[in-house]
Amino acid sequence: MGVIKLKNIKVFSYHGCLDEESKIGSEYRVDLKVHGDLSHSAKTDKLGDTIDYVHLNKIVKEEMAIRSKLLETVAERILSRVMHELIMVQKAKVEVSKINPPIGGNVAMVTVSRTKSR
Repeated sequence: MGVIKLKNIKVFSYHGCLDEESKIGSEYRVDLKVHGDLSHSAKTDKLGDTIDYVHLNKIVKEEMAIRSKLLETVAERILSRVMHELIMVQKAKVEVSKINPPIGGNVAMVTVSRTKSR
């Protein structure tokens, strides 16, 4: 078993329950961690034998571009696509963070974390 991590994927998007969030948008950070058997690709040195992190990044960016009211919904969409499109992934964890959320206080970020396994 091996792990691939994509840390601090920066995205600008329009998620949130407030009307102004759909207009002005906000900065987001996404961290994605996937588990899978990387032993074969470690021997063959072939991209087709591993979990392609370029594909993972593409999924994150595409799903972050679809507006949702809740970060939980975005996280679930990311995980569902990862598990559907990358059969080698056995377990995935995603953290979606809204930077400087509009919650009436000095909060650096709010994060929703979700995990899915086969």
